[in-house]
Amino acid sequence: MVSTHEHYIGDREAEALAEAYVPRRLNRRALLEGGVVAGAGLAGSLSVAPLAARAADAPAAEITVDQARTAPIPIAIPSFGGSVGQNITQVLTNDLSGTGLFKVLPGSSMSGTPDFAPYKAMGAHAAVTGTASGSGTIRLEFRLWDVLAGKQIQGTAYTTSEANWRRIAHIIGDVIYQRMLGEKGYFDTRIGFISRSGSVHQPRMRLAVMDQDGANCRILSSSQTKLPAFSPVRDQIAFLSYNSTVPRIYVFDLATGRQHIISDFNGVPLGPHYSPDGNTLLVPVARGSGSELYSVNIASGAKRQLTSSGGAINVSPSFSPDGSQIVFNSDRGGAPELYIMSAGGGNARRLSYGSGHYGDSVWSPRGDLIGFTRISGGAFSLGVMNPDGTGERIMTQGYTVESPSFCPNGRVLAFCRSASGGAAYGIRTIDITGFHERGIPTPEGGSSPTWSPLNV
Repeated sequence: MVSTHEHYIGDREAEALAEAYVPRRLNRRALLEGGVVAGAGLAGSLSVAPLAARAADAPAAEITVDQARTAPIPIAIPSFGGSVGQNITQVLTNDLSGTGLFKVLPGSSMSGTPDFAPYKAMGAHAAVTGTASGSGTIRLEFRLWDVLAGKQIQGTAYTTSEANWRRIAHIIGDVIYQRMLGEKGYFDTRIGFISRSGSVHQPRMRLAVMDQDGANCRILSSSQTKLPAFSPVRDQIAFLSYNSTVPRIYVFDLATGRQHIISDFNGVPLGPHYSPDGNTLLVPVARGSGSELYSVNIASGAKRQLTSSGGAINVSPSFSPDGSQIVFNSDRGGAPELYIMSAGGGNARRLSYGSGHYGDSVWSPRGDLIGFTRISGGAFSLGVMNPDGTGERIMTQGYTVESPSFCPNGRVLAFCRSASGGAAYGIRTIDITGFHERGIPTPEGGSSPTWSPLNV
């Protein structure tokens, strides 16, 4: 079916359709063009205590994200002392500098009120002071200062197991991001993905999860899995499994390592996508020459068909943040385009009108943008547009760039990039402005990234 059309279908669906309809020897670009694991919680307990001048007492952020993009915020960050403190400083520095919104400067280690004059001389707008002490159980005191005003913005002490040092660094980074920019950060998050090894034509594809910076990577499955989706409210990942002769949708609970099947379908289920409340999955189901979209209640397994388009391919659905609309990809008009319909189905209207064929679609958690992939003139592109279809712009291109997934605050997209010949699959991130593209290190190749909500 797919091999007879010169249409572009995104990564989140193409591999599943390939399994269902075409020989394994057909590479994926040709198709596109024609274990128990511990949960995300901190090990042991975490005690958090304010250190005077709590966040509620601090002034609102005066620097916007757009201002920071034009002129990154100079912030002085010292070592927190000792090996653990130095490790925390390094992760914190990487988090902030990696956004392109902060310029990290060296700072002096101290725990009291700093001398602001040297920081002003080096051009710093903000400074961090703090110390890490203890072994086994550590106490980390952290203060954020407005250098120009000479005032404390935030002061917090954390007491927890030493094993949690990396996550504490991410939590501090999120605090700084929010206090300086006025919106929540995204450092204390994870990315689910497919870990790829083996040959190009017969890859081994296993479900995996890692911190957003690539640390703590864990393989979650031994069987062939594809197209994962992180729950926006729970510590769960839904995915497509080929563990048996019939492809099935599973939900994996990261806290317990347990997994369960989500209903059975009269056809081949493809990549799932969660509703904003985490109670429903959108599932494309392929049968005959096309595929239709279904909503599935996770608790009961009850299904409802949302599209009925007479043999067209309907894939890559994504809810709006308020759950009232769905954006999806369909070739019902003759070529793959993006459409929007109500969450209950029906009244679909075309959204995309650019050149080429459209593939993956994903709605930003902020509601202001829709991410998409597109192929035109033999080049794959990753872009964003407004929910009414206007303002389309391309952020990056490549041999293949696909599978976009927004971070929780909607400022950064994770995606998959592969080199010529379908080799060297890797996961990368990019700011929605199209700047600061970065690779995330993984032990094996990686594809189909899906970003978690903030850890709880």
